[in-house]
Amino acid sequence: MFDVQLRTMIVNDRIETLRRAAYRAPAAPARRRPEDLDGVELRLCKPLDDPALERLAALAERPVPEGRLVVALVCGEIVAALPLAGGAALADPFRRSAHVLPLLELRAAQLRPRRPRRPLVPRLLGRHA
Repeated sequence: MFDVQLRTMIVNDRIETLRRAAYRAPAAPARRRPEDLDGVELRLCKPLDDPALERLAALAERPVPEGRLVVALVCGEIVAALPLAGGAALADPFRRSAHVLPLLELRAAQLRPRRPRRPLVPRLLGRHA
């Protein structure tokens, strides 16, 4: 009889422990440290940037893209580059650079030439220009 009561008490205690664990508020997700954007500079590439771009391309095991590139400098060093003509970004895998990639994409979109719009009057009149 003592054995049955002891087992019942242990089972009830375990059930209560599990219930408390289930109702416990979930832990707040760990906050990511905001990346430091104070030292970030975005600009078009210059001929003097060629060695740094070749180094990035070698780290990414890809050729340097043709044409102009938007580069991201952190503390004066190029850590990422994105071709204006489109394509994948080059980034230094040994430096934190993920936080500058959206900035590069935004700046490249701003610098790309826009398509000329059709005149408004022929569109309203149903004529195709």
